[in-house]
Amino acid sequence: QVQLVESGGGLVQPGGSLRLSCATSGFTFRSYVMAWVRQAPGKGREWIAEINSGGGSEYYADSVNGRFKISRDNAKNILYLEMNSLKPEDTAVYYCSLNTLLGQGTQVTVSS
Repeated sequence: QVQLVESGGGLVQPGGSLRLSCATSGFTFRSYVMAWVRQAPGKGREWIAEINSGGGSEYYADSVNGRFKISRDNAKNILYLEMNSLKPEDTAVYYCSLNTLLGQGTQVTVSS
């Protein structure tokens, strides 16, 4: 079955960086658009970044554009999210997304 397993979250100070990973299995990873979404405490789910199957096209929400970078390794079936210049408002659970399917999420907390 399809599995999406996120990792790399944690506590970071404002202005810091983190790199999230999503290990995938159970489907032909290289054939699918993949995305990252997040959900902050008390808020709805927010789409933040998407990458096409070949990795040549990326799309970002305005809230993260210029600070986050989505990438993928189709040989290893892994999706990444590089997050820089983190802000307290980036605090959320981050999910790897395949269409409407999400992983279990990884917590990112930005706080001094």
